[in-house]
Amino acid sequence: MTKSNDKFLKVLTEISRIIVGTTFLFSGFVKAVDPHGFAYKIQDYLISFDLTGLFSWALPAAVLLVVVEFLVGVFLLLGIYRKAAVVATAVFMAFFLPLTLWIALANPVKDCGCFGDALIIGNWETFYKNLLLSACTVVLLLNRRRITPLFSPERQWMAAVYCVVFGFSFAVYNVEKLPVFDFRPYKIGANIPEQMYIDPAKADIVENVFVYRKNGTEQEFTEENYPWNDSTWTFVEMKTKIIKEGEKPKIEDFRIERYRKDSISQEYFLDEDITAQLLSDTDYVFLMVSYSLEKMNPWRLDRFVQASEYAKKHGYRFYLLTASPSGAISEWDKAHGLSFDVAFCDERVLKTMIRSNPGLMLIKNGTVVNMWDDGDVPDFHRKKEIASVEGIKNSFAAKMVLILLMFLLPLTILKCANMRRTKKRRI
Repeated sequence: MTKSNDKFLKVLTEISRIIVGTTFLFSGFVKAVDPHGFAYKIQDYLISFDLTGLFSWALPAAVLLVVVEFLVGVFLLLGIYRKAAVVATAVFMAFFLPLTLWIALANPVKDCGCFGDALIIGNWETFYKNLLLSACTVVLLLNRRRITPLFSPERQWMAAVYCVVFGFSFAVYNVEKLPVFDFRPYKIGANIPEQMYIDPAKADIVENVFVYRKNGTEQEFTEENYPWNDSTWTFVEMKTKIIKEGEKPKIEDFRIERYRKDSISQEYFLDEDITAQLLSDTDYVFLMVSYSLEKMNPWRLDRFVQASEYAKKHGYRFYLLTASPSGAISEWDKAHGLSFDVAFCDERVLKTMIRSNPGLMLIKNGTVVNMWDDGDVPDFHRKKEIASVEGIKNSFAAKMVLILLMFLLPLTILKCANMRRTKKRRI
């Protein structure tokens, strides 16, 4: 092989390593920020494959997958355990390339979730991205020995162990606590009504189609020519067709319906829609979120009881939002004897609002001012001002710098020690 060809393959290998490594690292990291969200996406896939019996494995699988993906990216960028990293990359792409092609063709989910909520791309864009990664992976398979390692063989195991510990610790932390970074439309500082609005000029273009029947034959008409004054036609139904897809609001299907408790039967029944009331309230509104009362761990309920008592004392609204059926609400109420005002909300919406079951969200004027998982609900009675518990809106940069330091500083120290040892050997 000529020197120029060797140089070309070296450059091509390094470019491929950077592309694949950076993509895997970023993809694994943003999903490790929110393992619950990725688990919900896995459950969407399980529903498509009629494998709902595997739901309980979704979260462990999510944690394992995102950490492995993160580690593959890190190992490629550091050049450590090159063979294992490249083979793992090839296994990933051999599985996900045909899967994303099927997703693009069948469209069982709106997006594949490959970058979590941080970056949402279409199904066909995901497939094209995987085509590029697969091509780069082939280059790495053929030229893995050309990958430049950043650590010597004697020290690479130390870097690998630290990366594994960091990856699993970070993911598990975000399982037990709320995500370190919140990319969802209900993040602190977000105004819910604004997230629900979309400019009509940018929305879907739809057309109403009227179906009429005559002499046993059905025919579709538009609003301009439907036979409204011809008694020989019988109206069947009206359908709405999307002529051109437009932008979607960031928040859809946000609707809260209050439950009423029958004083005689002690059963709960839906009473009225209170969405507008809650979102327009100029005072603080406490929303205890539990997508499933049956799956909720009740051992920290006293924190929510205290918050409810505080809200009642100061004239603030407090609602328990759940997607559980009325029968489950009645059973839960009998078991715990709590006097929360209860309201219904869609399960997917509740899972998106907060990654804790239960969790507590504080809103004012329709804006999210703070949220807590069940272990971090503050004692509001000890606060001089409720405004003191409002969350920090612009902490992304500070958090990212801290995480980068936690990850890169030990690796930098290890690299410096590696270089010093190599230098001594040369002397």
